[in-house]
Amino acid sequence: MHATESLIQLQNVILEMIARGETLERTAKRLCAEVEQLVPGAVCTVLTVDDRGLLHPLAAPSLPPAYSAALDGLPISPRCGSCGTAAYLRAPVTVTDIATDDRWADYRDLALPLGMAACWSSPILDAKGKAIATFAFYYREPRGPTEFEREIVRHCVHLCIIAIERHQWVIDYERRAYTDALTTLPNRAAFDAALHKLPCDVPGAWALLVIDLDNLKFANDTFGHHAGDCLLRIASERIAGAVAPNRLFRIGGDEFALVLEDAEALRDLDGTAARILTALSTEADCGGHAIVPRATIGGAVLSLGERVAERVRQNADFALYHAKESGRGGFVRYWAGIGTSMTRRLTAIRDVDAALRDGRIEAYYQPIVRLDTREVVGLEALCRMRIGQRIIPAAAFHQATTDVHVATELTARMMSLVAADVRAWLDLGIPFQHVGINVSSADMHGAVDRVLERAFAAQSVPLKHVILEVTESVYMGDGDRTVQKAIETLRAKGLRVALDDFGTGYASLTHLLTVPVDIIKIDKTFVDRLAAGDASTAIIEGLISIADKLDIRVVTEGIETEQQADCLRALGCQLGQGYLFSRPLDRHATTALLMKRAQYVGEMTVAPPTRAAVLPR
Repeated sequence: MHATESLIQLQNVILEMIARGETLERTAKRLCAEVEQLVPGAVCTVLTVDDRGLLHPLAAPSLPPAYSAALDGLPISPRCGSCGTAAYLRAPVTVTDIATDDRWADYRDLALPLGMAACWSSPILDAKGKAIATFAFYYREPRGPTEFEREIVRHCVHLCIIAIERHQWVIDYERRAYTDALTTLPNRAAFDAALHKLPCDVPGAWALLVIDLDNLKFANDTFGHHAGDCLLRIASERIAGAVAPNRLFRIGGDEFALVLEDAEALRDLDGTAARILTALSTEADCGGHAIVPRATIGGAVLSLGERVAERVRQNADFALYHAKESGRGGFVRYWAGIGTSMTRRLTAIRDVDAALRDGRIEAYYQPIVRLDTREVVGLEALCRMRIGQRIIPAAAFHQATTDVHVATELTARMMSLVAADVRAWLDLGIPFQHVGINVSSADMHGAVDRVLERAFAAQSVPLKHVILEVTESVYMGDGDRTVQKAIETLRAKGLRVALDDFGTGYASLTHLLTVPVDIIKIDKTFVDRLAAGDASTAIIEGLISIADKLDIRVVTEGIETEQQADCLRALGCQLGQGYLFSRPLDRHATTALLMKRAQYVGEMTVAPPTRAAVLPR
């Protein structure tokens, strides 16, 4: 075959490999092998030069691996054989006799035993003139290159530049694809890939911590996203420093994952988590704003029987969910019971989300009555989920409301349903007074006032007909008074607020002096224990007296017997609800009840009513 045709064929073979996306190493080895076919007796090598000026063998198919290994990491210099010198000088170097050339003084003992007598090396330069690789011919007799060999090398250098540039492009692309731009940590894609490669045959060989920054949203909302970005960078640096050499990934907006393989870190998982929290606990300067990074951590260790890494990841997520719900700012290690609890929670979220999409969320109502006349003076709206012919009470899917999205969607749907029902009752001429709607912590941290106003404005229903019911745990369990402030805003718009399940959460009588509520609803647990001499009786009586003086109305929940109703009346309680009067009813049954039992005198009261017998306007 003619020399020109041979070079064209060589070029086509290598370019096709580059176009197919073959690795740089395979491409370079094929290039060397093809050239050795064109020049019998010659041995070809390709070495790369890194940013530090160190040599790394890439392809030497006709030389033993030990020879290449001996060259790996050598610094380029004027006396570093043919290749190291060519890279240093950025010019071809021809050594016609390795045995006598000073540039091979430190390396001839490597080449001569292999029968290599001469070496001609050409540097491969990038667009800026920097040496990035070398292409070399070894000869078995002392000599220099022929003109044909020079022509071959000119083609090979060009092909190597193309292959190396494509390889670098792939590396840069993968770096961008697998690196978080803000923190420079490996990202979620890199984490997924790393997780897939982790071995699962030795229990305890590795562990996973999932770290959630608790105050990123606060930083973004209060100081702006520049401060939030700064907080993320500082937090990532502190965590990485606390757990080096273990691998840290940023897998979400405020979430990090840490793969622990270091023996010391694995021996004391609690201590490792504590080091992270301690590293985060000092104040950080985020664009002129002092912020202390705060985090919650969940963790899981590869245990016996777990055949896939994804299970450990799920367990760590379960532990993180539990840590958030039990109190942010700490560490929870996975145990089997968490998985069962979280599975129930996630199942509830999935079921409620599907019911919202399918229109299977319905409003039921339980009446609030005057204990003396049994007149219906108000209603409490209760959320129900329909599955086939079954009606599921809210208690069965309450865990779903821990998800902010589901909780807010559920409340919005209930407000829309209730507003439409109230409009219908008003249109029927029923002098309707009030309906209570339960709201969660997620609602109070969101825009519940705007959601409520839109829903009732769409039905032209005045907000005076609405009472928001908030449990003690929601109302008083928020250390930064976010919920209390939201309620104050709502009351300023004419709404009334009921403190639900009073006595089961955080509340005490002193709270009634400071929190803005219009109604307290005494929990069923007190009613269940009503008896002569029981403490519940004294508590209810004292609470009614105090509430009356504070101009707060009292509704007693869970009344199931006439004896309980009579006892409560004797204690001064005017209003109550419970199965004695009615179970929760759908809107049709509620309409019938209101039509039958409402007394069309004034606003559903018996004249002359006492002040305590009428729910607030």
